Amino acid sequence: MKLRNSTALITGGTSGIGLELVKQLSEQGVTLIVTGRSLDALHKTQKQFPGIHIIQSDVSNSQDIVQLYEEVTRRFPALNMIVNNAGLMRLLDLHDTTDSIDDVVQEITTNLSGTIQMVQQFMPHLKKQASAAIVNVSSAIAFMPYSSAPIYSASKAGVHAYTQALRLQLQQTNIKVFEVIPPGVSTNLQNNWVVQPNPAQMMSVVKMVDVIVKGLLKDALEIKPALVSVIKALSRVVPGLLMNFGHNEFSKFKKLAASH
Repeated sequence: MKLRNSTALITGGTSGIGLELVKQLSEQGVTLIVTGRSLDALHKTQKQFPGIHIIQSDVSNSQDIVQLYEEVTRRFPALNMIVNNAGLMRLLDLHDTTDSIDDVVQEITTNLSGTIQMVQQFMPHLKKQASAAIVNVSSAIAFMPYSSAPIYSASKAGVHAYTQALRLQLQQTNIKVFEVIPPGVSTNLQNNWVVQPNPAQMMSVVKMVDVIVKGLLKDALEIKPALVSVIKALSRVVPGLLMNFGHNEFSKFKKLAASH
């Protein structure tokens, strides 16, 4: 896909993969609209990248998505790409039912239904463009359920399945449907975790976004580093081994959580 002179909207663009996408896509000559829940974080991002446009919006709120669509299409009629990057990942012990239903549902609405609603809302506008793209960020955990983050695992598996179906339905249109599948990436997503991931098993956010940008330029509809290709293959051959490997972390998490 041609990136220069494109206009893209990035959800969750104030930290992690989203923030690095702002940096690298800016360097590619993309006009960027960045959204997020925190206005302070958005202003901080704009101070770092003065050429971007910011709009406070929460993808877990349906009305926010409607208002975002109305504002963006009015102010930026050339919009031809949406990047559904906003995500929420919590370590969760399903034995502990003290969390409210709202807390549980927010992870689903942010990761999965937020992505679906963004596509549903913006698709009519994208269809009007000569060339357009939808970029959904899923996760390698879509292929190997991670017992310490069960809702995140389910929601990202949903994003993966939805993106594949969406691509099939839109294959005769002007809209390309990309799926970004990161492995573990060092971001602030893990800041509040009781059990911190092994740094040696995490990919740097700069390298991951470099893979994304190169994949978009090459029209690689499934964008993933080599490690994810290995995980995807193993998930077909030895799925139980992968799940048990990840489940080893759950006992550590449960023990540490109980001590806090």
